[in-house]
Amino acid sequence: MNILSIQSAVAYGHVGNSAAVFPLQRIGVEVLPVYTVNFSNHTGYGAWRGPMISPDDVRDVITGVEERGVLDEIDVVLSGYQGGEGIADVILDAVARVKAANPNAVYACDPVMGNARSGCFVAPAIPDLLRDRVVPAADIITPNQFELGYLTRTEPADLESTLASVDAARAIGPRTVLVTSVERPDRPEGTIEMLAVDDAGAWIVQTPLLPLKANGSGDVTAALFTAHYRATGSAAEALARTTSSVWDLLRLTHESGKRELQLVEAQEFYAHPALQFEVTQVR
Repeated sequence: MNILSIQSAVAYGHVGNSAAVFPLQRIGVEVLPVYTVNFSNHTGYGAWRGPMISPDDVRDVITGVEERGVLDEIDVVLSGYQGGEGIADVILDAVARVKAANPNAVYACDPVMGNARSGCFVAPAIPDLLRDRVVPAADIITPNQFELGYLTRTEPADLESTLASVDAARAIGPRTVLVTSVERPDRPEGTIEMLAVDDAGAWIVQTPLLPLKANGSGDVTAALFTAHYRATGSAAEALARTTSSVWDLLRLTHESGKRELQLVEAQEFYAHPALQFEVTQVR
């Protein structure tokens, strides 16, 4: 499998492509990373150095890849956090070019906007741009529950309303939706869930909620789910594998006491997920 991954990059720590590439490689996926920023560290520190890469320069890199004659070998275009408005046009153009070369290719979009605790943390124009132009062009999306609500102008809370929100998202384009950070009011205390829905049905998985904020974990989740789903065609299997790998990554990170994801230390959990959590079909 070959994935063209258009995301940010950092020198220190693991977010964007600096979080997604290695786990994908560890499960045998060839990744073509295209960077949208090249920062010293993620912006959660409040200070960072390095450039945002202009949309024209990002487009130029993709054109260079195209000139190597390999777009027909790309199976997936993956995108995450979009720092500025111009990058959306570049991503959508790349998707169109890849699909023209390989009609079987898919576009997986992680529509990063924010979360229920912090609210939106992207540029003001980005949420509407994602909702109105980017998500409708995607085949797979991986929003958290907060982002799902924004994309669909709904308020997902319990399972029924979250499934209804997913259906609203699927109605505008993407056939496959992974909802992360699902926090139902009736769930057992100290747990959190993920929900995967495609044409074949809907599945949910519940894990213990670890007490840490882990920048980049959503990027790992989107990458692994996309790759597993593309490889197997099974949302349930992709959900089980991704949940297992990411939970063990977070557990190791929490046990280390460090702020950054212990991405390399957790590598065996990508290659050989323990599959310790039960996936339940809910529709």
